[in-house]
Amino acid sequence: MNCRIRKWKLSDAKDLSATLSNKKIQDNLRDGLPYPYLEQDGIDFISSMLSANEDETFAFAITLDDKVIGSIAVFRQQNIHRQTAEMGYYIAEEYWGKGIMTEAVKQICEYVFKHSDILRIYAEPFAYNIGSCRVLEKAGFQYEGTLRSNAVKNGKVIDMKMYSLLREEQ
Repeated sequence: MNCRIRKWKLSDAKDLSATLSNKKIQDNLRDGLPYPYLEQDGIDFISSMLSANEDETFAFAITLDDKVIGSIAVFRQQNIHRQTAEMGYYIAEEYWGKGIMTEAVKQICEYVFKHSDILRIYAEPFAYNIGSCRVLEKAGFQYEGTLRSNAVKNGKVIDMKMYSLLREEQ
């Protein structure tokens, strides 16, 4: 299955809300997303991504046959980390384990390194999210270590793993 990343469209809100109204997906993301995730929530998110500074926020829909099946974004950090960016992503459950997310990660990293001065892209998946860790490894990211007791999710203190990809490694 070949995926493509592309800029968001407001018409993607319905597909986005269907994907994010899955508790299994939200359990692997940071807090703050409404549940259930309504179409209006998707419109609000897409609007904010479309109006964001394009040198600081690189946000894309993940599509398969132009149907939105997920989201991927890279966010520039600040101050001494201004040439470092954090990546976050998710994909609809029915597409897990098919290599689609790995392909999307490769595409966004290539885009960000080509269109910006970013030197390092990192991601911090929850340590228990083996699938997400595998995505990063297959996309060429290096495991840098475990961030012990680094988050509280669903009332549990959890570890996170740190992965990064440098411009020259791509």
